[in-house]
Amino acid sequence: MSKKGIAIGIDLGTTYSCVGVFQNNRVEIIANDQGYRITPSCVAFTDIERHLGDAAKEQIAQNPANTVYNVKRLIGRKFDDPALQKDIKTLPFNVIQEENKPLISVTYKNTPTRYNPEQISAMVLGEMKEAAEAYIGESVTDAVITVPAYFNDSQRQATKDAGAIAGLNVLRILNEPTAAAIAYGVHKKTTEPKNILIYDLGGGTFDVVVLCIDNGDFEVRSVGGDTHLGGEDFDLRLLDHFVKEYARKNNNTDISGDARAMQRLKKACEKAKITLASSEKANLDIDSLFGGNDFHSSITRVRFNQLCIDLFKQTIRLVGGALNDAGLKREDLDEVVLVGGSTRIVKIRDLLTEFFDGRKLNMSMNPDEAVAYGAAVEAAVLVGDIPEKEVFLKDVAPLSLGIEIVGGYMHTIIKHNTRIPTKQTKRDFTTSMNNQTNLNIQVFEGKRKMTQDNHLLGSFILTDIENALRGVPSIDITFHLDSDGILQVSAED
Repeated sequence: MSKKGIAIGIDLGTTYSCVGVFQNNRVEIIANDQGYRITPSCVAFTDIERHLGDAAKEQIAQNPANTVYNVKRLIGRKFDDPALQKDIKTLPFNVIQEENKPLISVTYKNTPTRYNPEQISAMVLGEMKEAAEAYIGESVTDAVITVPAYFNDSQRQATKDAGAIAGLNVLRILNEPTAAAIAYGVHKKTTEPKNILIYDLGGGTFDVVVLCIDNGDFEVRSVGGDTHLGGEDFDLRLLDHFVKEYARKNNNTDISGDARAMQRLKKACEKAKITLASSEKANLDIDSLFGGNDFHSSITRVRFNQLCIDLFKQTIRLVGGALNDAGLKREDLDEVVLVGGSTRIVKIRDLLTEFFDGRKLNMSMNPDEAVAYGAAVEAAVLVGDIPEKEVFLKDVAPLSLGIEIVGGYMHTIIKHNTRIPTKQTKRDFTTSMNNQTNLNIQVFEGKRKMTQDNHLLGSFILTDIENALRGVPSIDITFHLDSDGILQVSAED
């Protein structure tokens, strides 16, 4: 492969983002203009200007209605998605709908302004692009952007669109845990294949991947995950706990309707969670939280674990499912590798150690930077800076893809954990009525038997079917799933 110039790898995270570049035969994780190697995925709008990253995060408490964060939980989703509706209730900024798509409504330079999630994500990506250009000393357009392994087709396409809005040529949409696996395995020379499990628990999402690494050959065997499970959810459990405590201490005063008080308390909860990763107890001290009243409290690690234990255990269940799908037993694994900032939580490490019968967990990688590191390596492969034989990636489809047939059943065309890219055609679909000339084809993603339990990706109508008795026309439906995990569907009779 001939060299095509410099390409960067971007970990576009729910709470923090990170960018890396492969230069001088090594990956450099690039610091932002504040000197930090991770940047809050946050955008704030004021009467005067727009803030990004650390400056934006400082605005959350004082300007909650116009400070946008956690947009990764909105991107590529429909407005009536129950998960999105649940998220909106926890966000201090206004999310409205247009044609069943979410729009973020803020006041910017004294003018009501609307942005879709892709535009907000593009602003974060633009900040990553600028940091890289300042470091490298030249303009950069080629990039690999990572997404959760369990992101669906519309979320992947929306992320790719965000990259284009930011002025990036997106070479690849790469699964986050696969990127972490590349970071783990790129410099390891093995004498025999190794089975690796990547446990990736970040700010907003959880992914688990089982793969086999053999001298630069990265073969994904199975994936699992939850796009609504991460550090943000642990913060919200703490927030709910302290809102109730405040009410108990202050004549049943409910502060949940005060956005400024809630954001100040949430910030203190996040800080307490981080403290509990290294201490048995964390204190909260907030001056004049609400109505002039100070709030002083504390929480122990034991109590924090009790508040979040069901979420912690859900990740362990997903680990078990991924192992099953890969056809492996616990003892078949050579390494269990932890990435993502939330893996610093002691109880999570304890539960994993217990699940793997006392096995020593691999915590050798920087949990905040591993995904961007792997993305930078893959970017270098795609532009020819690293020979493809050193990093040959074989990824899989995280969810089954199919169409709805009579009775509301899911007819699978691409099964989950199928190697991608892939193109598969199923033949002999037909009509259900005499003289039927149109066929509405509804495309779904998911593992359940009934389409009502899966995710509708979209639909289209096949027209001009031959006029015949029911069951006579023969219709072929083709699914093409590309390396980014983005789907194209066609049909013909």
